[in-house]
Amino acid sequence: MAAAPGMVVIGAGQGGLQVAESLRAEGWDGPLTLIGEEPQAPYHRPPLSKAMLTGAMDEAQIAIRGHEFFGKHGIELLTGLRVASIDRAARRVALSDGRILPYRGVALATGARGRPLPVPGAELEGVLSLRTLADAQRLRAALEGAERVVVIGGGFIGLEVAAVARKMGREVTVLEAADRLLARSATPFLADVFAGLHRAHGVTVDLGAKVVELEGRDGRVAAVCTADGGRHPADVVVVGIGIIPNAELAAASGIACDGGVVVDDCGRTDDPAIVAVGDCTVRRGAYGVLRLESVQNAVEMGKSAAAALLGRERPFTAAPWFWSDQYDVKLQIVGLSAGHDQIVVRGEPAERRFSAFYFRDGALLAIDSLNRPQDHMLGRKLLDRKAPLTPEQAEDPAFPLASLTR
Repeated sequence: MAAAPGMVVIGAGQGGLQVAESLRAEGWDGPLTLIGEEPQAPYHRPPLSKAMLTGAMDEAQIAIRGHEFFGKHGIELLTGLRVASIDRAARRVALSDGRILPYRGVALATGARGRPLPVPGAELEGVLSLRTLADAQRLRAALEGAERVVVIGGGFIGLEVAAVARKMGREVTVLEAADRLLARSATPFLADVFAGLHRAHGVTVDLGAKVVELEGRDGRVAAVCTADGGRHPADVVVVGIGIIPNAELAAASGIACDGGVVVDDCGRTDDPAIVAVGDCTVRRGAYGVLRLESVQNAVEMGKSAAAALLGRERPFTAAPWFWSDQYDVKLQIVGLSAGHDQIVVRGEPAERRFSAFYFRDGALLAIDSLNRPQDHMLGRKLLDRKAPLTPEQAEDPAFPLASLTR
């Protein structure tokens, strides 16, 4: 007897797991399959560049759910498998082991991969990136035996790795091709703060540094060479120059893609039976055309997409938020600061304990908080409720932000 069409979730990361959990919570009681290419059950990814590298957490501690969870909720978890194709006309998914799964609905949660470094020597031993648990384990082992670490790319992942390596006592250099750090994800104001933070901890931060070659010795990386003639000795090189959304499966299936799988605020693609969530997507909705890489985005899109598969309208329109831990600083960002015309600072910048409020035409766009978690939590409420906070109120330390959230 042929299997009954079920829900098939492709990708067993945070977003994919959330789709599966939400489908059950929304009342779907039919077959439900969650497929992941990695051998592990779904796990938390933020610790990979933080607690996993320091040894403060291990593989068991980053698991999102215990194995018994899947059986209890009737979720068939298939790991170490790849989806070969989606036949939209026949509504079937073909797996790499030859199995065929008929479907009523599909959720794509295929994530993203690190952008490769396009220079000679990138294949040398000791050149690493960080996206998966296996990557983190390799990097942790490499850092243990290293003296000099070069991080290529001054984004959040690169800076978090640099902070961990420096705390381990390694000599660390960050090479960023742009004229500032965090060029794709934060304001110049915040970038300057983090450049100062890393330099204060002894990291060499080299901006405008275009890497042209990795030198090797006996098959292992020995130095990073830049276009200005610079040569930076290295035992370990960490590449963090952005990601490529894993949208190939969707594109091969005829789903609309444009720098990612195109979805709306409910996670719907242009096929009513297929949704997509997380890092593989680009979203067209309340914030315009947007690609977000965050746990919140994966989780909230997962809830919306599960509802959409069941014919329900539950758009994800909350202000996006994100966090990063570096040294003794916890950065929490809420909102999107692009296009701001005014910055107001509240707190103590010299102590790296402050919040920067970004406004455009007097309207609040975003808040960056360093070691001020209360500001961040209130900021999420302020933005979601479109509260009328003025720059003058934000700047006044005596003004109670909470009064606008009640």
